[in-house]
Amino acid sequence: MNVSATLNFLRLIARPSLCLPHTTIPNFNDLPVPLSDAFGPLKPDIRAVVLDKDNCFAVPKENVVYKPYATLPEESLQEKFHSLLTAYPTPHLLIVSNSAGTTASDPASTHARLLSANTGIPVLHHSTKKPGCGPQILAHFRNAPGSRVTAASQIAVVGDRLFTDVMTANLMGSWAVWVRDGVVGSRNPFLAWERKLPGRLERYGFKALMPASNS
Repeated sequence: MNVSATLNFLRLIARPSLCLPHTTIPNFNDLPVPLSDAFGPLKPDIRAVVLDKDNCFAVPKENVVYKPYATLPEESLQEKFHSLLTAYPTPHLLIVSNSAGTTASDPASTHARLLSANTGIPVLHHSTKKPGCGPQILAHFRNAPGSRVTAASQIAVVGDRLFTDVMTANLMGSWAVWVRDGVVGSRNPFLAWERKLPGRLERYGFKALMPASNS
């Protein structure tokens, strides 16, 4: 059970905009690099990127990149990750997963080590699951040697879930990129409802929260 998500879900009652993304892409292969290009004319100063794993660039519970995303799987996905690593070299690219690297789900860090080896990207070891691990993400970027991150507004979070990935970004004061379709389809009625939620909230006048430039 994700206690962090359950507790933070209560915040949505008072502040529904916490689950609204700043931009939406169909799947991971549509992610612009650099990510400042993902937000249209706003062009925020994105210096670091957080990637979700499950159903973002990997099949849930697997620790390898989902190759069928691409027409030429091997080359295209390697190019995508290479471009990310080039634009956001260590320590400015980080995987934050609720199934790899968490104290509860991966206590020996077995999945985190395998995922990092397969992608070339470090995986955050965190005790609180998303969306409550924002402080640990910020601490990672602010304390890492060579980091250029001085504010949460310089971070973009990429993921497929509104109530974990997007909410993590908004609670941090960062930018949220929602991967709407993900890797695999689901018949889960909650996920179907979740995908329709942004449009419904926007029709009621809710808007994504803009990160403060000095946050």
